[in-house]
Amino acid sequence: MEEQQENQLNIELSEEVAEGIYSNLAIITHSNQEFVFDFIRIMPGTPKAKVKSRIIITPEHAKRLLTALEDNIEKYEAVNGRIKVGQEPTGFPMNFGGTMGQA
Repeated sequence: MEEQQENQLNIELSEEVAEGIYSNLAIITHSNQEFVFDFIRIMPGTPKAKVKSRIIITPEHAKRLLTALEDNIEKYEAVNGRIKVGQEPTGFPMNFGGTMGQA
């Protein structure tokens, strides 16, 4: 029992972080030492978008993240059905296929 307590990790989640940040675009780049994940929110009809969050991890953690994501998607699809991914046009869909707003 003592061994379990020694290996236990307490993780704090502040209210601000718990709210999360919505992103509808992720750009992933890498070097030989790290992977960089930029999470962006694109709004319809706007030609500019800001990076809302950037996560930098090691290649080993990137591989673990991929494995964990695949496992979670598999579990999700077992309960909710297959996730359908539509054909994305080349480039960024700046107007999401809708009409372009005018000011």
